[in-house]
Amino acid sequence: MSKGIILPFGAVLNLVSRIVLSQVVELIENKQNFGITTHIKPDGDGLGSSLGLCWLLRSLGKSAEVIVHGEIPPSYRALPGADEVRDVVAIDKKYDAVFVIECSDLSRPGIEGLDSQFTVNIDHHASGDHYGSVNWIDSTASAVGEMIYNLCKAIGGGGGKKITECVYMALVTDTGAFLYSNTNDRTLKVASELVKAGAQPAKISECIYHSYPWSRIELMRQVIGTIKRHADGKIATMRQTLEMRETADAVDGDNNGFVNIPLAARDVLASVYMREIGEKKYRVSLRSKGDINVARVAAKFGGGGHNNAAGLSIEGDWDECEAEIVNKLRTEINQFDINSTNPD
Repeated sequence: MSKGIILPFGAVLNLVSRIVLSQVVELIENKQNFGITTHIKPDGDGLGSSLGLCWLLRSLGKSAEVIVHGEIPPSYRALPGADEVRDVVAIDKKYDAVFVIECSDLSRPGIEGLDSQFTVNIDHHASGDHYGSVNWIDSTASAVGEMIYNLCKAIGGGGGKKITECVYMALVTDTGAFLYSNTNDRTLKVASELVKAGAQPAKISECIYHSYPWSRIELMRQVIGTIKRHADGKIATMRQTLEMRETADAVDGDNNGFVNIPLAARDVLASVYMREIGEKKYRVSLRSKGDINVARVAAKFGGGGHNNAAGLSIEGDWDECEAEIVNKLRTEINQFDINSTNPD
């Protein structure tokens, strides 16, 4: 008796993603009025993908707008259409559908009323909830921007340079300027085609990395002074207090990328960046090198993300919270060391 063709796991994911992509294309073709949102304090992938999708929809003659809760970080304000993004706390109109970009659950945008809308969940994180009316999840994509590029190709939309700049921004930021392990041949192929279509790498990278306000430098100076090493130098921790933020006159986004600073050291395999957001409340960013899976560590605290980039929220005594996270990371690193030395 034949057992049929057994597809590799990655092939199954790609097949499912293509099926859902066709559903998204059909939805766009049959509807007219769309909203697009992403998580609060949007990053380059969230905002770049949202704006890229907006320009795609408009090129097809659709009505589309991007709505977020909160300000757009300065590094992304040069994106085409960023000045048109509406800051809202609640849905104030009825859309045919709302695209929710790079959000693990429907609370992440911080916008009330989304649960009453027809939502399309677009994400490249496999750890998120399938909360959407349609869920297009592709964990093989390096960024949601790559998925928006694939949507452009599938639907035959135009939009030209505006789309290419937004999507290229998404790719660059979510791959760490193509340094992270999620960079692959597909990523570089998409980037190449975006450049051919008009994206300017030097200009976009300058907006991201070389246009910071002095408040970022002052905040960085304070945060770097808190760096400590643990686990024989394999783990580094750093802290940002509310007082540091106030002293530096910093705003949301001024600390983007701080978590990566300790990874520049050869021996550091994982970095922990704890930001105080309230009385005994912290947002924590985790980063790692190679096969050290920080998403698995974040999940133990109710967080999630990529293998090499994840986040979580935690409450309690600062030292105790830090020690708990470091211990979980130490276990992850030790387990990796055991598996590496005993591959069988």
